[in-house]
Amino acid sequence: MSHDADKLIRQLSLVSFLMAERRPLTARDVKSNVEGYSEMSDEAFARRFYADRAELIGLGVPLTSQRDEFTGEELYTLRSENYFLPPLELNDDELAALQTCLYLLEGKFAYAEPLRLALQNLALGRPGFAEQPTETSVRVEVLDPDYSVEMPGRLGKLEAAISKQRTVKFRYWSIGRDEEAERTINPYALLSDNGVWYVVGHDLDRDDLRTFRVSRIRGEIRFATRRERDFRIPAEFDIDVYRNRPPWQVGKPAGEARIRMAPETAWWVERAFGEAGHFEDDVFVTPYSSVKLLASWVLRQDGRAVPLEPDALRNEVSRALERTAKRHEASPPKQAEPAAVPVVDEAALERPAGPVAPERFAVLQALLAYLLAACGERRDAVIPAAELVERFHIPADQLEEHLSLLNLVNFGGGCYTVYAELDGDRVTVDKELFGDTFRLAPRLTPLEARAIRLALEFVGPMVAADAHTPLHRVRRKLEETFGQFELAQTPEPHVDASEEDLVARLAQGIRERRLVELEYLKEGEETASRRQVEPYALERRLPHWYVHTWDRTSGGERSFRLDRMRSATLTDERFEAREGFEPSRLRDARAARIWYSPQVARWRVERGGAQPLEDGAAVGEAPVGSTDWLVGEIFSYRGEAVVVEPADLRLQIAERARELAADLALVTTPR
Repeated sequence: MSHDADKLIRQLSLVSFLMAERRPLTARDVKSNVEGYSEMSDEAFARRFYADRAELIGLGVPLTSQRDEFTGEELYTLRSENYFLPPLELNDDELAALQTCLYLLEGKFAYAEPLRLALQNLALGRPGFAEQPTETSVRVEVLDPDYSVEMPGRLGKLEAAISKQRTVKFRYWSIGRDEEAERTINPYALLSDNGVWYVVGHDLDRDDLRTFRVSRIRGEIRFATRRERDFRIPAEFDIDVYRNRPPWQVGKPAGEARIRMAPETAWWVERAFGEAGHFEDDVFVTPYSSVKLLASWVLRQDGRAVPLEPDALRNEVSRALERTAKRHEASPPKQAEPAAVPVVDEAALERPAGPVAPERFAVLQALLAYLLAACGERRDAVIPAAELVERFHIPADQLEEHLSLLNLVNFGGGCYTVYAELDGDRVTVDKELFGDTFRLAPRLTPLEARAIRLALEFVGPMVAADAHTPLHRVRRKLEETFGQFELAQTPEPHVDASEEDLVARLAQGIRERRLVELEYLKEGEETASRRQVEPYALERRLPHWYVHTWDRTSGGERSFRLDRMRSATLTDERFEAREGFEPSRLRDARAARIWYSPQVARWRVERGGAQPLEDGAAVGEAPVGSTDWLVGEIFSYRGEAVVVEPADLRLQIAERARELAADLALVTTPR
């Protein structure tokens, strides 16, 4: 039997023994009675027992210890009421809505497998639990632009390093310097922010706390040492400091800016960037680390944001508009030849890593609970093998091995839990003497809890809409199942209450075929307009939600971003689905060909949709559903992006840049 299998049997048997005895036990009791320890030398036992205890506690097993006041020996306890899930207060609609999470995120979410196992535990023993997605969820699409086939494997490696507090090495592409170098870091936490994954940790080469974008890691992620632990995460480390930062606040603070907002758009800035600053009347006050990136945001607002202070921000905006106007008034930039596609050395490719997988210990815990729950009050049960393979995503050729491991779990003294045997296409289960002890689902592990939190971050408003329950209530009930451990390296889910309400209303409109009246702030406009729409589908394109509609006000297909909706009101009027109408975002949009200078090309290529050129520039095509959107997009590059064609769009951008520069020149800096 492998070292990993020996460890699993040892750990499960340790848990079983401590719960069966229901009294404080010494290390000598453990060594004498628990499978796998008795044949060890005292030195080997001390080492293995310490490691097993630490790993079990890290998995959320509430194993406690205290010192005997008379003998001075350490006493160990594991009470069953702390080991199992507490009574779950989720109703059937809420539980079914959580299952919808898995349906929506399958194949697009790196933590799908821990999420699956968590939901399996939460649903254990619930009769009639439906796995089919709700009717509304079928009309929801989730797209993660940062997701790739390599991403789950990288996150899995980093998860393991964080949980074991192991130093890692990897090659990293620094996009600002366009350099690749090996980095050595102590990883503290993983963070998904605005649809992008980051690992935050102590960079040992630079002796500084740094943030690394996971998609820029190149090659294999490796442990730097063979030690069981390399570092401890500092108690003062707070992952929430790193989330929801707008681009202009990434890095060390450089000052504070004052930006006057158009009165009718201040509500949107407050909603989208309220945590990044505050309002003084109609002036948005925000700290900044980069004047250039703050200028990009100001320019994207196309006149709805007027920079007041500092002068460096006003000057950067002015220079950017001048550069944009000149480059669109001149002839289009000459384009170099496409850059050569690098030859891939197949032998040098990183070995594909598996996705973020639940700990095998947790899988065996859940599988054991499921087998015993199937027996119920009887001594035995027969379960289709395919059912276990599908529910737990255990490869069919590994099912027998999993069952064999469970057969060896004992309570000491030869008392076992279960005997399960694979017989053709079915599994026969015999409940042993202590089997009833494990009939309930165990508490969630930190990884499973983290998977639920991340899933709620991605599609939480959809869960609330399907459950007909406010998301904070579902989340509070779930937090109670997470056990006594803390998820210090996992940010609290951050879902805007107004966004949740909008998703609920639009989902109801889709489900009941009811018209919805929108108050919508379109890019490039200073006031919100009213629209009457037929809602057909929701889309979660990280980091935003969209609704795809037939807009009766404009008489055509339109898609709307929910964060720009001031309100959405359901009407009593119903509509019939338009025959053959399958709404999609920007299907009939014009295409604009855009050249990106070498100063910004790498970032645009990374986002996708642009081809690198030999001189370091890039060129790509963008669908233009709205000229106002294109103006804001081009302005945000501060003169480093130029529309090549069509010519009329070049002319409009040049004229608008001159016009906006003149408008901003009328504003004087307050004293």
